[in-house]
Amino acid sequence: MTAEIRVRRVLVTGAAGRIGRAVLALLAARGIEANALVLDDPGDLDGLGGLGARLVVTGDAADPATVRAALDGADAVIHLAAIPTPERNTAQEVFASNTVATFTVLEEAGRAGVRQVALASSWGTTGLPWTTDPDPHPPYVPVDADMPGQVEDPYGLSKQVDELTAAMMARRHAMSVVCLRYPYVGGFEERLLAHAARLAEQPALGARDLWTYLEVDDAARAALLALGVPGPGAHTVHVCAPEIIVPFPTEELLRRFHPTTRLLRPLPGRTAPVDTAPARRLFGFTAERLIKF
Repeated sequence: MTAEIRVRRVLVTGAAGRIGRAVLALLAARGIEANALVLDDPGDLDGLGGLGARLVVTGDAADPATVRAALDGADAVIHLAAIPTPERNTAQEVFASNTVATFTVLEEAGRAGVRQVALASSWGTTGLPWTTDPDPHPPYVPVDADMPGQVEDPYGLSKQVDELTAAMMARRHAMSVVCLRYPYVGGFEERLLAHAARLAEQPALGARDLWTYLEVDDAARAALLALGVPGPGAHTVHVCAPEIIVPFPTEELLRRFHPTTRLLRPLPGRTAPVDTAPARRLFGFTAERLIKF
């Protein structure tokens, strides 16, 4: 199905980030007003910067008063604010910051009458990217949202908790909350082409991510489409490009790097070993911006 978007103004948290900026640009292109919540104001997110944020609020997404101010006039939320890796902050900072921010944003949104939320979850919920296991494997492919995780790091755990928080808030406030499990995200020139070249030379470097990716404008479009899912209810879906980022057959890579992983169905050519059908069924999302070989 194709989700019907009926929102007038969207609060975008983490609006200065890679996906946040793409979301602001997409909202502006669609004629949808935006509020921006950022930890530090970069100075180019308002209308003068061309991205169209009507209100820019600086502060911590874990602070209720800051979130209440940022919600002014909003009838939907795209929550992207997070520490995106366990590698640059302490474990306590990563886990506490991410989970409290998500709780606060959803709680204040619910209290303000917001009923449509899209939430950035992560491939990190699988546990594969940062497990201490030197040779981790998913139990099966295509990976889906029901696959048991192997999380050993605070970031992956924080995103698992975020998904539980989403389910609770959907019940608490009769909201629709869609958790988007993003993979490696970037623009072609800014990030993806260099990443693809690196993995083509050393495909082992992409094994923990199953060579998946998503172009940043597609990531933004998925978030906007998710706001059209009717509630109440919470949903967790994987979103990624339909093909892997390297010029090799998927099943060949799986046999080489994940020999114990069970193949649930054929993955012809470069088919991504991730089940993205739920995102397609729920809100009509299919990635369109693909790397060509």
